[in-house]
Amino acid sequence: MQHTTKKLDKSQIEITITVSPEEYDKNLKHAATRISERVAIKGFRKGKAPYDIIKREVGEMQVMQEALERIVQSSFYTIVEQEKIETIGMPDIKIEKMAPGNNLVYIATVALLPEVKLVDLEKISIEKKVKEVTTKDIDDVIENLTKMQAKEIEKDGPAEKDDIIIIDMDLFKDGLAFEGGAAKDYKVYLSENQHIPGFNDALTGLKKGDTKEFEVPFPKDYYNKQLAGNNGLFKIIVKQVMTREFPEINDEFAKALGQDSVEKLKELLKINLSAEADKKAEEQAEIEIFDHVIDASKFDEIPDVLIDAERKKMFYELQKDLERNGITIEQYLNDIKKKEEELFEDFKQQAEKRAKAALISRHVARQHDITVSDEELQQEIDMMKQTYKDMPEYMENLQKKEVHESLRNMLANKKVVALLKEKVLKKSEKKNKKIEDEDKK
Repeated sequence: MQHTTKKLDKSQIEITITVSPEEYDKNLKHAATRISERVAIKGFRKGKAPYDIIKREVGEMQVMQEALERIVQSSFYTIVEQEKIETIGMPDIKIEKMAPGNNLVYIATVALLPEVKLVDLEKISIEKKVKEVTTKDIDDVIENLTKMQAKEIEKDGPAEKDDIIIIDMDLFKDGLAFEGGAAKDYKVYLSENQHIPGFNDALTGLKKGDTKEFEVPFPKDYYNKQLAGNNGLFKIIVKQVMTREFPEINDEFAKALGQDSVEKLKELLKINLSAEADKKAEEQAEIEIFDHVIDASKFDEIPDVLIDAERKKMFYELQKDLERNGITIEQYLNDIKKKEEELFEDFKQQAEKRAKAALISRHVARQHDITVSDEELQQEIDMMKQTYKDMPEYMENLQKKEVHESLRNMLANKKVVALLKEKVLKKSEKKNKKIEDEDKK
């Protein structure tokens, strides 16, 4: 495997790597097997077709495309280890030459670890503020539990504040039907806040069979930018009105939830809510710690490739969040009236902050000799293998060297966060302990 290196500005380096056909042949065979597990090849069971048959059926170029990520990852990390290059973040890869049976040539631009002048951690003090769990918090949870167990019964009269109304709905904007604004058998809980103020009020008092047209203004911060700040005309038909019968809050209600009495249920809810409040306070304290350390530390110029890598991660995270809610990234971009490039630009400030947090973590680990042993890494891998044992794709990823490095970094980051909390939260913890001691007196 041949390579050349070229230093760039902003703590970056460019590595041109050439991988011969002999060196990437094993990756092609693995890729062909993966393809044969997805594509039906006549005369063979899935995953059992010979390599030459797969190449003939799908084409050598497709096999190479399938293998490309692994070829690049394994060769890149081999060169980085060989040259003892201390990188941070993911490399930016540009393919220069790629053809079956020929050398693969690509350029990897990667960030080197910039210098960081770390603030004296003893000068920072963050207080972990845990929200007190009140009687109202517990009562609110119990009220929600009664709603979950409520019986829904059809009624003939007009819909009241605590009722459910089921409607067919069409939305119009500027006299035209709005795309995606029609819904059949749409269920509205009149007692719950809508994203559109006034919508529930317009439905209250209607009964089965009623029709109504009404106009309401959409909030300026409404998630759909085409509707935000504009008026929408709704045409609705009431299909059904349901009233809800809530269970009485007594020991029988508590037993249905696995507790002996209402008092026991409240005790359990207080424990759970307190644990949740503590977790939120812990997460908020970690954010504040990194914010303060970043603001008080000094950094060399942050490599563009490191910021871009963080922006790509943020884009991927957003895409996955949207998909979980049944929304494509194209729909989202259309709603906010932005192009992908503009969204990337919006990410820049937050991406730089995330890059600085990663640098802080690396430097704290260095300064305090924080390492992850092979045994610790193997324990994490074994745990993940157990978790993902029924997911072949995850199991395959767990064999990759770069995944091992990512896990090692994650475990090191956890140790760094624990150290920072010990250093930075200790003053407020001592203060709290002093207050507790005084209360006991």
